[in-house]
Amino acid sequence: MAGDRPLRLTGEPTEDGGDDSSMGVCYYILFACSFILCCLTVPVSLCFVFRTVQEYERAIIFRAGRLLPGGAKGPGLFFILPCIDEFRVVDLRTLSFDVPPQEILSKDSVTVTVDAVVYFRVQNPTMSIVNVENFKRSTELLSATTLRNVLGTKTLAEVLSSRESISSHMQSVLDEATDPWGVKVERVEIKDVRLPLMLQRAMAAEAEASREARAKVIAAEGEQNASRALKEAADIMAESPNALQLRYLQTLNTISAERNSTIIFPLPIDLLSSLMEK
Repeated sequence: MAGDRPLRLTGEPTEDGGDDSSMGVCYYILFACSFILCCLTVPVSLCFVFRTVQEYERAIIFRAGRLLPGGAKGPGLFFILPCIDEFRVVDLRTLSFDVPPQEILSKDSVTVTVDAVVYFRVQNPTMSIVNVENFKRSTELLSATTLRNVLGTKTLAEVLSSRESISSHMQSVLDEATDPWGVKVERVEIKDVRLPLMLQRAMAAEAEASREARAKVIAAEGEQNASRALKEAADIMAESPNALQLRYLQTLNTISAERNSTIIFPLPIDLLSSLMEK
């Protein structure tokens, strides 16, 4: 039966090897009437029969409901019959849209809100009109669903630290899904990851505690190194009593340079040495 045959674009060969360009007597009657009407209404009809397509656009023309052979037209000036022709223009430039913020449950059961931006363009104008009702709206809905599905398999740490790899994976998934629509997804970027307020406070407290712990460890290591250096200096000075005397004089010089009212009564080093020996 004819209803069991797959859909074909106009101009494609039929199963018996012929061409289905014959559209019946009604088509030719409508075509003749439309052409005669345009001729009778000249010059008013000239405003409706000529259409211009820009360099970055392509035109899809349906005549009596069937796609004209050759696929997309343009750029340039085209003649159409207003009564039986339908004129659709497709923009080939790169388009972008914002994916609405999606509330996602990550792999480690953390609720986050993520939004993204998607850049795409039409690479096959005919497929974008014939195979899908609204390619832009369909791409937007698919992007929101893909964002939830991809981030649902990632932990919170991966979402925060691996944005580039997640964006690349989303781009490949979307590009494969939109290929039958004639749409090429060029780039996907994750804009923002928003965490719940309580989780932000908990992460801030954890980070502060970690920094304090590292600071205490660094201070303890500094004290340990300083005490080891002081011990080595004391051992060196113990070997030479004159070194201790010179250090004592250097200390007096430093105190006197500050011009304070402190009075120092130095004790002989020999006296201290004798007391220490006893």
